Amino acid sequence: MRHVYLFTTLIVVLAITVLGFRGTRFTHPPADVFPEWLFPGMKRQPKPRTMGASAFFADGRADRAPVPGTVPSSFGPLGEEFRGDDALYLGKNADGSWIKGFPAAIKVDDKLLARGQDRYQIYCTPCHGLVGDGNGITKKYGMGATPSYQTDAIRNMAEGQIFNTITNGKIPGNMFPYGDKLSPQDRWAVVAYVRALQRANSGAPADVPADHRSELGLK
Repeated sequence: MRHVYLFTTLIVVLAITVLGFRGTRFTHPPADVFPEWLFPGMKRQPKPRTMGASAFFADGRADRAPVPGTVPSSFGPLGEEFRGDDALYLGKNADGSWIKGFPAAIKVDDKLLARGQDRYQIYCTPCHGLVGDGNGITKKYGMGATPSYQTDAIRNMAEGQIFNTITNGKIPGNMFPYGDKLSPQDRWAVVAYVRALQRANSGAPADVPADHRSELGLK
């Protein structure tokens, strides 16, 4: 039995010596105890590095030029920065302030509101609720307080700032960015629909146009 203990101790010491303690900084590549035949093709996969060399390409460079005809994406900050229309893609004026209203390139009509409603119900309703009151389904499953669109703070917020929040999310906060999921035009459509929800919440019978009041039973 004594030999078993000695043998076990020897194995443990040898394993620690070869593999090192977890988190140890190595001055040389650590020992590789798994043979290549055990994990063929997966142990050492080639990875191009910035400004590095590559034997795969004829010119020996890892960096590649964009494919001819490539254009910047309108999704995400890098694509939008090269578009040249800060109002449309960033929600800002030339001086860097948030725009109030909508960019000239956005036509606010029934089609835009319908698109905004569609995108809102897919991406926003789970947290913010169908009417924008912050009572989405996620609240029932433990998510913290979700802002209501019906507060004065958001009612008075510039449209460009709401657009920016949709694009980049809210940090600190629980809202993730949606710039990679919604095109800039769709984000503006959502902004328009949010404004419609706010207007509907604060509307009064007197706000209904005269030629539509009969449809609602109003005089």
